[in-house]
Amino acid sequence: MTGPHAEPPTAIDTGRPHPARVYDWWLGGKDNYPVDEELARRILAADGTAVRGARANRRFMHRAVRAAAEAGIRQFLDIGTGIPTEPNLHQVAQGAAAESRVVYADNDPIVLRHAEALLHGSAAGSTEYIHADVRDPGTILRRAGESLDFGRPVALSLVALTHYLDDAADGDDVYGLVERYVARLAPGSFLILSQVTQDLSPDGVARAAELFRRSGTPFHPRTLAGFRRFFDGLELLGPGVMPVHGWRPEPEDVAVQAEGVVPVYAGVARKP
Repeated sequence: MTGPHAEPPTAIDTGRPHPARVYDWWLGGKDNYPVDEELARRILAADGTAVRGARANRRFMHRAVRAAAEAGIRQFLDIGTGIPTEPNLHQVAQGAAAESRVVYADNDPIVLRHAEALLHGSAAGSTEYIHADVRDPGTILRRAGESLDFGRPVALSLVALTHYLDDAADGDDVYGLVERYVARLAPGSFLILSQVTQDLSPDGVARAAELFRRSGTPFHPRTLAGFRRFFDGLELLGPGVMPVHGWRPEPEDVAVQAEGVVPVYAGVARKP
C-alpha cells in the first residue's frame, strides 16, 4: 500500500458549496461546511428524495462492487470518489477478494486531505488515490496504470457523477468522455454507473437541479434513454437498468423502496 499520487494541495473553498461535501452532509458525515449544509438543506426541502437517494447510491455501489468481485474482477477504478464514508469501495472489494487493487480519483481538495483514510486496505491488495478531474482522462488513466494492469479487466465506477457533467465537458460530451475511459478497459471489464433522473420525480428533481445551478454547480438529470446510452456497446448485467434501489436489492434496500421513490437510475455492464 502506497501514498496518494497528488498534485500540491489547493486551498479548500469554504465560500461556495461543493457537491461532494453536500453529499457528505446527506450521508450524515462531518466533512462539510456551513455553506454545504445550507445548500443540502435547501435541496432536501425542495426534493425530499435527496437523502434517500444519496444513501441508496452508496448501497448500490456496495452491491455492484461485490457483484464485480464475485465475477472475478480484482481491479477497481473509482472516479468521483467523494469524502470517505465507510465502508469505502476498497473495503467492499477487498472484503470480497483481499488481493483487489483499487485506485480512487477525485478533484476536491478536501478529499485529498482525507486521502489517507482511503488507503487503509488489505495487506494482500493495494489502494491508491489520484488528485485529478474526471475531465482529464489522460492523467487519470496514466496514473492509474501505475497500479492497475489495463491489459486485464477493471471495474470502472462512476457512481452519482455523470449528472454533474454536461454534454460538452471540456471539449467532450459526457458520453464521449465515458467512452474514452471504457475504450481503455480490457474485455471483461465492468462499468458501474448511476445517474439522477427527472423521470421518476419531475418537479422535485427540477427544483434540486435549479438550486445546484444557482450555487455554481452544473447539474444534468437524464432520461432513461439518456442513461441507457452510457452502456452502448456493452453487455448489461441482470436485472439491467432500473431505479437504483431495485438493482439486485438486499433486505435493507427492499425497506428503502417502501419509503418512496428514489429518482436515480443504476446499471452495471460488461465490456465484451
